[in-house]
Amino acid sequence: MEEGTGISPPAGPFFASSPELPTGPESLPILARVPRRAAIFDLDRTLLKGASGPLLNEALKRVGLRRGSLPGESLMYRAYDAFGENPFGMALARGAALAVRGWPVERVREAGEQAAELLMSRLAAYAPGVLGEHREAGDLLLLATTTPYDLVAPLARRLGIDEVVATRYASRDGRYTGRLEGGFVWGLGKLTAVRRFAASHEIDLASSFAYSDSVNDLLLLHSVGHPRAVNPDLALHSVALVHRWPVLHLDVPPGVLTLAGLEAFDIGRHLVRPELFPYARFDLEGVERLPDEGPFILVANHRSYFDVVALALLIAGKGRPVRFLAKKELFEAPLIGQVLRALGGIEVDRAGQAAASLERAARVLRAGEGLALLPQGTIPRGRAFFDPVLRGKTGAARLAARSKAPVIPVALWNTEAVWPRSHRLPRMTQLFNPPLVTVRVGGPVGGLGLGPSDAEEDTERIMEAISSLLPPEGRRWRRPSEQELVATYPPGRVGEERAVGVSAENRS
Repeated sequence: MEEGTGISPPAGPFFASSPELPTGPESLPILARVPRRAAIFDLDRTLLKGASGPLLNEALKRVGLRRGSLPGESLMYRAYDAFGENPFGMALARGAALAVRGWPVERVREAGEQAAELLMSRLAAYAPGVLGEHREAGDLLLLATTTPYDLVAPLARRLGIDEVVATRYASRDGRYTGRLEGGFVWGLGKLTAVRRFAASHEIDLASSFAYSDSVNDLLLLHSVGHPRAVNPDLALHSVALVHRWPVLHLDVPPGVLTLAGLEAFDIGRHLVRPELFPYARFDLEGVERLPDEGPFILVANHRSYFDVVALALLIAGKGRPVRFLAKKELFEAPLIGQVLRALGGIEVDRAGQAAASLERAARVLRAGEGLALLPQGTIPRGRAFFDPVLRGKTGAARLAARSKAPVIPVALWNTEAVWPRSHRLPRMTQLFNPPLVTVRVGGPVGGLGLGPSDAEEDTERIMEAISSLLPPEGRRWRRPSEQELVATYPPGRVGEERAVGVSAENRS
């Protein structure tokens, strides 16, 4: 279930028989039809990351129906992308029927087919997942938009949406007449059109969902049982807070806030710089090996809480959002935990819902984003910390098998010199001789079976790929000193763990 959406299968079957019907030979069984539940979606800034207008206009130009642009048009669309609907834009949309008078209907539909391909590039990354969950729950998927039907219907088909309620232009003899057919689908007009559709298709709006970004859809949102404010404008956001409606952003994972189209990563990547950590030096190589697009799984060894900082510098250098899948204790670390949550981190509680965490991670990959995780799960303790053979959990291998995403190994070295596990905070006083932290990125791990039965073997290959990137001293065994062993345990835990005879190998 998508976190924050509350999607669950509708209660009862589509057809239900009454237990009180007579059963004698003089009567036949009667089936009572149960109204169906729908999931109603707005288009611009809801399913799409911004306005559809520029790409629709591009498609109209391709088929020869449009040439130039209106004065201030690009500025209007940029304002729409950032802040939502504006009066000027809606006035243009309302008057568009007159502007297209005489246009061939078939040519406009051809533009719609071309626009569908362009619009898919603007689809919010997590929109397909929400559509899919409603589809699996048995809901009817309905697109309700002001955008003209002939231009948007091909996109709806590509998305697997069942029905479309949209502004329709009247036509005669294959050409538009300059009039509307059925009214302008906006505000009250959209609510009227959706209610008309619901009545004719036996849709129960009281149990249905509606997703929109605009306060102009407030009437529609109030008419359903499960309203959802998606990337809402300021007015709708205020209403959603008052009514405690879920606020979603389908271009980022649940829980990641955005402002004017920017998320924490977009701002933070310009701020995460080595100069912020004067108590450490950094040597990063291989950032260009992170894919420019598409999903990938970044896997690294785990030596310190400071690993997150080293990986953050690497990812900031690439400029692509990467979501972290990390053990619960990392989210409890000072500052690190808050940063992880703001960036869309996924908390793994091994004593709780570990499977749910993997499902959220899989959703990130389906959305075409990068995912970072530490297969060792926890920082090794005692002698296990110095073992050159890295051992990992199978989560990365299983996620790779599900998503077919490439696995990118990263080797971290000497982060423990900055933040030993025995310290509650980093050693921030090492300003005159800061330790050197090295980060090495390898190419995609080859030879993976990408099947559930191969998870153990694939995990070994993944860990070997990480190990091969470590410096020579990280790939051979050495006997640690007593002080080094103590530094691998959390504060106050070394005596307790040794007293009960728990070996470092078993604890890790």
